[in-house]
Amino acid sequence: MPLGTLDRTPPPFFRQGPSALTKLVFFSALALFLMVADGRFKLIEPLRAGLAVVLLPIQRTLAVPVSLWQSGGDYLGGLDQALQTARRADQRLAAQADKTARVDQLRIENERLRALLELRPAIASRSLAAEVLYEAADPFSRKVFVDRGRTQGVAPGAPVINDAGVLGQVTRLYPLTAEVTLLVDKDAAIPVLNTRTQQRSVAFGGLQLPTGDAMELRFLPANADVKAGDALVTSGIDGVYPPGLPVARVAAVERRAESGFARILLEPAARADGVRHVLLVEPVGLQLPPRPADEPAAAGAAAASAPTPRGARR
Repeated sequence: MPLGTLDRTPPPFFRQGPSALTKLVFFSALALFLMVADGRFKLIEPLRAGLAVVLLPIQRTLAVPVSLWQSGGDYLGGLDQALQTARRADQRLAAQADKTARVDQLRIENERLRALLELRPAIASRSLAAEVLYEAADPFSRKVFVDRGRTQGVAPGAPVINDAGVLGQVTRLYPLTAEVTLLVDKDAAIPVLNTRTQQRSVAFGGLQLPTGDAMELRFLPANADVKAGDALVTSGIDGVYPPGLPVARVAAVERRAESGFARILLEPAARADGVRHVLLVEPVGLQLPPRPADEPAAAGAAAASAPTPRGARR
C-alpha cells in the first residue's frame, strides 16, 4: 500500500479540542465578564431570582431529614431544659410585675405630656415573623437566608431582630426568601448610642476573637468617655433601625499613646448561632409621613390661583 494513502488522523479516542490553557483563559474571561455585568448592570439578577424560586422546594426537601433529626434530638433532650426555662420565666415574671406597673404609669404620663406639647405620636414599628433557613455558603461573609421575601411584603434594608437585640439587615430580596447580612459581617455597620453618655457613634463588624465574632467602634479619640460594660443601642438617626434596640456591649477598651484613636471591642447583644426565628421590622423611613411641599411655593401657587377682587390690579 502506498504511504500516501495511509490515514494519519488520530483515532477519535485520542482527539482533543482546544488546549487546557485556551480553556482556562476563555472561562476566566467569561467569569470576569459575568461578574462585571452582574455588578454593574444587574444582568444576572432575574436569573438568580428565578433559580432561587426553582431551587427553594429542592432545598426545603433536602433539609427535611436534617430538620427531623434536629427536632427529634431537641424534643428528647430539651424537656428538662424547657422545665427549667419555665421556672426561671415564672420567677422573672414575678420579679418584673412591679416594674411593669411602673412602666405602664410612665407610658400613660408620657402620652399625656406628648399630647400637651402637641408632639407627633411615636412611630409604631411593624414587624413580620420569619424562620432562618440556612447560612450563606460564602466562608468570607456572615449571611443567612430567611423564609420571607418580596411576596410577603419584606422591604429592602429591613432590620432583623430577635429577643436579644439586633441581628442584621436585609440586603437582598427574592420572591420567597431574603438574604440577611449579620452585624458581625465585615461589610456591616450600624449607628449606635451609648446609653450611659448619650454619645453617638458607628459600630462595625468583621472582627474575629478567640471568644467568637465581635464588633468594634472606630474613629473615636483615645480620650473618649467609653468604659467596659457600656450598653450600646440603636440611635435611630439613620432612618432604618428603630431607636433603643440593643446592639452590643463594650467588652474592652485599648487606649494607645502612639495612636490618636482608641480600639474599642464590642460583644454583640444577639448571637446568630442557633437562632431559628427572627422578626423582620419595617424600616423607620418607610413609616414617616411624606415630606410636605415647600410652604413658599404652595403659598405662591394659592395666591396665583385666587380670584382677583373687583377693582384691584394684578
